[in-house]
Amino acid sequence: MHDNVYVEKQQHIVDFAFNKDVVAVFPDMIRRSVPGYETIIPMTGLIAARHLGDSGTAYDLGCSLGASTLAVLQQSQEQNIRVVGVDNSAAMIEGAIAQITDTRAIFQCADLLRTSVSGAKVVILNFVAQFLAPDERLDLFTRLHEQMHPDGLLIVSEKVRSPDPAIQTIFDDTHLDWKRANGYSELEVSQKRQALENVMKVDTEAMQLQRFAAAGFTTSKQWYRCLNWASFLVYKQLPTS
Repeated sequence: MHDNVYVEKQQHIVDFAFNKDVVAVFPDMIRRSVPGYETIIPMTGLIAARHLGDSGTAYDLGCSLGASTLAVLQQSQEQNIRVVGVDNSAAMIEGAIAQITDTRAIFQCADLLRTSVSGAKVVILNFVAQFLAPDERLDLFTRLHEQMHPDGLLIVSEKVRSPDPAIQTIFDDTHLDWKRANGYSELEVSQKRQALENVMKVDTEAMQLQRFAAAGFTTSKQWYRCLNWASFLVYKQLPTS
């Protein structure tokens, strides 16, 4: 369904939320809003499936409609893997269950900050931590590190900001042009930006890498970057082969 959430002038811009209006248009919204999304999701599936092997468990935290979950399932023929999708939006979980019928997937409506990932070989957080309060992020990653399998892999995709204001301005302006090229009007761009201001707090790449290390992960590497969006591979222990 075409994203028209902000097409009409709104008298009062409320903070962005993953409500039923957003759920109905979410695939179109994120595809037209996040540069590189259509590369990150399939590659997440490929990387995660390879790391899971023949019987591992993955958690897709903040799974929304299950795009990353589906990508993992599509990249693995193994019948003993399991992917657990978790989201605190009941509407998102309902949509994911309706769309993904593979019995290797399980969906839970729950708070990811309180969800155990005990023994998980892979944990995916694609465009999720940026919506958490900054002071909650280190605690989350520390708990994930403690609970994951000894050779666990964390895949984290986030919007990031440049420490160089000039570069940040170039990236921001280019992103706005990209959204216009994808059919968003000036009104839509402006209203969505206002809606996100209070709920999306963005870190630099260096802050991301420092947080992973502080949480206990031994190796982290940015594998993808497009303007203000990046994806990281974060290992408890880097594989030797």
